[in-house]
Amino acid sequence: MFRNFFKVAYRNLLRNKGFSVINITGLAIGMAAAILIFLWMQDEVSYDQFHKNKERIYEVWNRVAFDGSKLSTWNGVSDLLGPILEKDIPEVERAVRVVSDKKSLFSVGEKKMIETGCLVDTGFLQVFSFPMLKGDASTALNDKHAVVLTEKTARSLFGNEDAMGKIIKVDGKDNFTVTGILKDLPVNTRFEFNYLLSRANLKYGEGQNLGWGDNSTPTYVLLKPNVNITSVALKVKGLRQKYNDEAKTLKWEMFIYPLSRWRLYSSFTNGVEDDGGRITFVKLFGIIAGFILLIACINFMNLSTARSEKRAKEVGIRKVVGAQKGSLIGQFIGESVFLAFLAGIVAVIIVQISLPGYNQLIDKKLLINFGNIYTWMAFVGFILFVGVLAGSYPAFFLSSFQPIKVLKGTFKKANALLTPRKVLVVLQFTFAIVLIICTIIIKQQIDYARDRNTGYNKDNLVYQFMTGDIPKNYAQIKNELLTSGVAKSITKTNSPLTERWSNGWGQSWEGKDPNDQTSFDRYLADEGLGVTAGLQFVQGRDFDLERFPTDSTGLIINESALKVMKFNDPIGKKVDDLGVDWHIVGVIKDFILTSPYEPTRPILICGAKSKFMTFYVVQIKLNGNNPTAKNLQKAEAIFKKYNPDYPFDPKFVDEAYARKFENEKTQGTLAGLFAGLTIFISCLGLFGLAAYMAENRIKEIGIRKVLGASVAGITALLSKDFLKLVVISFFIAAPLAWWGMYKWLQSYEYRVGIEWWVFALAGLLSVMIALLTVSFQSIKAAVANPVKSLKAE
Repeated sequence: MFRNFFKVAYRNLLRNKGFSVINITGLAIGMAAAILIFLWMQDEVSYDQFHKNKERIYEVWNRVAFDGSKLSTWNGVSDLLGPILEKDIPEVERAVRVVSDKKSLFSVGEKKMIETGCLVDTGFLQVFSFPMLKGDASTALNDKHAVVLTEKTARSLFGNEDAMGKIIKVDGKDNFTVTGILKDLPVNTRFEFNYLLSRANLKYGEGQNLGWGDNSTPTYVLLKPNVNITSVALKVKGLRQKYNDEAKTLKWEMFIYPLSRWRLYSSFTNGVEDDGGRITFVKLFGIIAGFILLIACINFMNLSTARSEKRAKEVGIRKVVGAQKGSLIGQFIGESVFLAFLAGIVAVIIVQISLPGYNQLIDKKLLINFGNIYTWMAFVGFILFVGVLAGSYPAFFLSSFQPIKVLKGTFKKANALLTPRKVLVVLQFTFAIVLIICTIIIKQQIDYARDRNTGYNKDNLVYQFMTGDIPKNYAQIKNELLTSGVAKSITKTNSPLTERWSNGWGQSWEGKDPNDQTSFDRYLADEGLGVTAGLQFVQGRDFDLERFPTDSTGLIINESALKVMKFNDPIGKKVDDLGVDWHIVGVIKDFILTSPYEPTRPILICGAKSKFMTFYVVQIKLNGNNPTAKNLQKAEAIFKKYNPDYPFDPKFVDEAYARKFENEKTQGTLAGLFAGLTIFISCLGLFGLAAYMAENRIKEIGIRKVLGASVAGITALLSKDFLKLVVISFFIAAPLAWWGMYKWLQSYEYRVGIEWWVFALAGLLSVMIALLTVSFQSIKAAVANPVKSLKAE
């Protein structure tokens, strides 16, 4: 029986090559798109799930109201907290602190490399189970001068030699012994490092011993097995207040956040986890994958039922000779599974071809693991699911034909106002139009934020981190860059102009409201920041240490900070912050230090005499009269002269600022890509339906032409039914898209409005696309010679 079913399916495939190609192509593209999205989703939900003790690992978070009402929540705590957690809470097995993104110069003989790593507490490798190839995870970091390398880093430094026990000079100073080799880190982890050092190597100002005023140290705890989480949470909640009087005043709370929620959630509103975070996009793209797959299956359903007349007599004869409805359903579902199998093979080929570009777009390293038995099981299950889903409706539809009516030729129904086929076409285009509208609005939002005035001039502005001997030789480097004509101006700061590395509260000034707990962003500069970055002064002046040595305790504030302080004449006013009595020398217009989607925050730009901030960055305004390549070549020679052991690695500020839009840009690109695929699959089905309609009505068209109907009239007759369905789809899609985009835009304080023309454009595009798809077959049928279609009558 199965052999017979297979023969019938194979013959039908060859007999209707055009419709078979459309069916297989539509299913293959839909399946490929779904597979690509499922690969991304699987990667997202698997983040850090490989740790052996993942159910017992938590991160410590802060929760406090600075302005007296809205609770702020973030995942950096005081450096003092790690040892206190182990001492005061018996349920904590280990507490570890991490300082990330630490760049160091590694020297082995004549070989020198800049590597990025982490400085961690000794228990880091006991809390997090990164696979260790050599060494003992429990003791590898016990010595201050021990270093643990990843496999790739060890190979880069020592080639094929065994790196264990070898000596590495770090930053040209201390020697470190290799005590462990880790397997290269998986891509699905929040941690990024090529080496690990003990936190005992931290310098003052890098996160160590900054007291309760600094809250920027990621701290993780490993709880003991089978502890009461509620009890632990209660102890952690008030722990800071036990040691810090200010915390009592502010009612400062802390809480532990489980590893399982780090990647996908970690979004809070007023101290409570909200519906935001990456889980929103995982769910959204899961829905998109489902709809794309559904649309591909709808194509199959529509084309299969449209061709029902061709299979009707076969069904009638099978029933007359004794075939039961169940066996017919099995046959037709088997045929659809066979087609789904062929489509699945094509889909995998499409996925393999698409993966390099797809990985580049989403910045991941996704792959299909063909060596895993679960991959093959999932693939078989996926094919069966698609085959059954796509074939279920046609199977029940075809098997329901009554043999008497079929053999008499009276089984056809008159055109109904509402048919399942029309409903399926409307569903297809509804989803396609929703994606078109969403793509347009996402692009608008990106452009709206990108076109926002940054408050500074990004052109020809680069920065270089102060590595090695740059701090010691900064004056000479600055002088040669200026005298050589490479740079117009230079300054040094604590962070790049596009990043906030410090913020805090507790400042005091004349006339301050005692209840004011405003948090200010902090920035550190020596002199010339205004001219280097192109900041716009509305009052006062820039720092100038040569003319005004007291500018080392000077303060430049932005307009948002001035609104908070409420000074009528701010120049000369005193502001106390972190134990320094600053005096205001200038007020600048607001500039974007953090997210371009958020309102600018109050900023304090402190002079060089800061107790807690350190200069880490040289900001250089290149001479625009020279070619950029020439400027960088000369600058590299100057930096290598005074800092020979470290590479010159300039970063362009405009590129750093552009990276702020990458997340939304990726969302928009993916939405546009899947919108295009959805439209293509929908039009593929529409094309097949139009072709079959034209084929079925060929004699009607011939008679109409003989009676004098024009090509335009016949084309309009054949196209109007499909266009009506697209218009209905638009009226369903428009409110759905508006609601979805309205909710999405609420996550941005600085956002674009939703305008009517977006919907008009999407509607027009969908009608034009459908018209072009259908009209090809309509015109082809309309221009055909009626003699050929009527000669048999």
